[in-house]
Amino acid sequence: MSEAGGNDTSTAGSDGVPAAPDPVKPAGRGGGPIRRRVIRTLTLPVAAVLLLLGVITVIQVDDYRTAAQSARAVDLVLAVQDLVQELQTERGLTAGLLGGNVGFKAELGPARKRVDDQRAAVERLVSSGGDVQERVASAVRGLDGLAGVRAGTDAGGAGRAPTFDFYTGRIAALSNLDYRLDSSADPALRRGVATLEALGDVKESTAQERAFLNGVFSAGGFRGAEYLQFVTMKATKDAALTAYGQNATATQRTARDYVLDTGAARVAAYFEQLALKAGDGRNLQVNPQAWWSALTTVLDDMLRLQQHVGSVIQARAQTLQDQATTRMGALIGAVLLCFAGSVYLATVASRSIARPLATLAAEANRLAGERLPEAVRKATAGADDDPPPPVRVPAGASDEVRLMADALERVQATAYGLATEQAMLRHSTTESLANLGRRNQNLLRRQLGFITSLEREESDPTGLANLFELDHLATRMRRNAESLLVLVGAASPRQWAQPSPIADVIRAAVSEVEEYRRVTLRRVDDAFVIGAVVSGVAHMLAELVENGLTFSPPDADVEIQGRFLNDSYLIAITDQGIGMSRADMEIANQRLRGEGDFITAPTRFLGHYVVGRLAIEMGIDVQLAPSPVTGVTARIVLPAAVLAPDATAVGAPAPAAPSRAPAAPFADSRRALGPAADVETTQVLTLEPGQEPPSATPDRRILAQSIEYVTVPGAPAPARYEPTASAEPAPAPRFDPVAPAGGGGGGEEPWLPTGDDGARTPNGLRKRSPKARKPSGAPQPARPRGADRPAPVGDSPDEVRSRLTAFRSGMQRGSTEHSDRS
Repeated sequence: MSEAGGNDTSTAGSDGVPAAPDPVKPAGRGGGPIRRRVIRTLTLPVAAVLLLLGVITVIQVDDYRTAAQSARAVDLVLAVQDLVQELQTERGLTAGLLGGNVGFKAELGPARKRVDDQRAAVERLVSSGGDVQERVASAVRGLDGLAGVRAGTDAGGAGRAPTFDFYTGRIAALSNLDYRLDSSADPALRRGVATLEALGDVKESTAQERAFLNGVFSAGGFRGAEYLQFVTMKATKDAALTAYGQNATATQRTARDYVLDTGAARVAAYFEQLALKAGDGRNLQVNPQAWWSALTTVLDDMLRLQQHVGSVIQARAQTLQDQATTRMGALIGAVLLCFAGSVYLATVASRSIARPLATLAAEANRLAGERLPEAVRKATAGADDDPPPPVRVPAGASDEVRLMADALERVQATAYGLATEQAMLRHSTTESLANLGRRNQNLLRRQLGFITSLEREESDPTGLANLFELDHLATRMRRNAESLLVLVGAASPRQWAQPSPIADVIRAAVSEVEEYRRVTLRRVDDAFVIGAVVSGVAHMLAELVENGLTFSPPDADVEIQGRFLNDSYLIAITDQGIGMSRADMEIANQRLRGEGDFITAPTRFLGHYVVGRLAIEMGIDVQLAPSPVTGVTARIVLPAAVLAPDATAVGAPAPAAPSRAPAAPFADSRRALGPAADVETTQVLTLEPGQEPPSATPDRRILAQSIEYVTVPGAPAPARYEPTASAEPAPAPRFDPVAPAGGGGGGEEPWLPTGDDGARTPNGLRKRSPKARKPSGAPQPARPRGADRPAPVGDSPDEVRSRLTAFRSGMQRGSTEHSDRS
């Protein structure tokens, strides 16, 4: 089925769409163009925000960050210099001890502890992370070998020169760190950093000289190239003092001069001159303790000077940070002020822009949600052509708003014309499809009637089987015609007033599928369906059963179970196919709930929409669910409203008399299975020798026992769900058809009795006249025929004979009982 209304209807006039009104110019100037208002509103705040953000981003944020980093770096520099000071002290004491002066041993222990404490303090400062902190941490990790040097010193096995070089290398690594302090834009801060670095070089050179000469004096003179090494240290110290004087302030230079002119400094200078004069290798008779004490005092004074210089740098960095914070706060305040001004201007402008637009949007929503659908509905129902009213233009609207309202009016006129035409096309298409379905159904009813008359006159099993196959094909064609009627919303003429057993409804559904031999009836609780929905339920089940057969392997059966669930009745149709993904199953369940439109859907899903339409009409819940092992299970839950009490069922079977089955309206379905199904029975009991007929069962179930159920065929519709486990599993009766046959009606529509069909039973079924069949007695068993046996006959001649015999016996019993009742 193709989508209705597929032709091009976008033009006006002869195509049926009302011509759209010509565009008109706005009546007045109104409040002026929207563009001018937007530009006037946004120019000032946008320019101010861009300017202020540029200043904050490029200058203030960078300055603030640099100042904060400088303050943290200065703290780190001072901590590292304290560590260097303690390492220098330990180096000097170690050099004196290794030079032979055991008097330094008592001072070495406390010096080592101070080194360890200061190292821990530096490690705490660098734990916050960052590039500078990582470089400092790497230099501090170089002290990990200090424990081995200390152990060698205590054991007396360490050499004086290697030990001195170890300490000197670690101190140099700490002293030469780059703290990025020279990247500041403030000249005073950069100058202070240079002064601090020069003072650090002076301290290191002085400390090296103290430690080196401490060992020389303890040894009594220079050995080898030691004198040259001493002269190099002296030159490095003098160069560092010169650099300090170039960068230091006047106050800092005065402090330096004071440190170098103290009594201790003069004593140290005297010892230094003695060392300079000993370049010829003479013995030096100098007290190492006096040298150590004098130069230690000088180094302590230099440390205090270094701390003073560092405090000046800290103060400057803090000042820069405070200034940056103040400027940033002022600029942020300006930004907020500009933002508040822009909000105010935007609010004022919105009174003349936003409100008319909002009014127009509300008008458009009413048009799309109420007026246009209502006008289309009236046009579809055949009422007078009443297009929706024109779009209202808000008072005081701007030129752009008026133009938008005019355009919306044109859209409304065009949409109304198109929607009306599409609705009429859909209505006409639906009527055409419904008429086509009814015509097909009438022709098929006549065809089934003609086939029935041929079956009455045919006695050859092969010819009769071929007629059954033709009957079955016609029945399937009739179901397709009924599916078309269901999709277009037309009622099917196959209706009746009497309730029918659920087992007959299921058998009628199975009789309308092609592969009916692969359907197995596992367990069906006895129940009755009201007559008004019998044909709909059978049609729904046929679609679902055929879908299960389609998606199952050719050698796998589709199982059907039925049982009560409180006041409802559950029918489970389980296949053994490949199953469905979760997403596909959810989409299929939406179709089974009646969601969506079959006209725009792929044709392979029409069966889903047929089931969905029927389920909505009858209030039945149909869902798909995964099967326990493989495949999909369709769950059909019949509500109490479609179930009839047992007492109201007409022609309900008596469980204790299985030879008489219920008189159901599915005569054509039984006939399609073969002659044995033309009697008023849908089940044949075969009793073993000595076996008694089964008694009535109290649990409302049709027990399998030796019942041989006959079935028949249907159409596509993917349907599945998970069966509900029964409390007491019953034997699984299996449909064993005699031949592929249709569920077609007789010469007249078997679903709706007519008044001119001759004699009828109290149930409305047409009586079969004995003379309608050739008086040839019981049918003779068909002899097996080899390769010339037609393909449609799937059973053996003996099986056909037994069914024909049962058919004749049933007719005789029916005639006798009707005569007795008359």
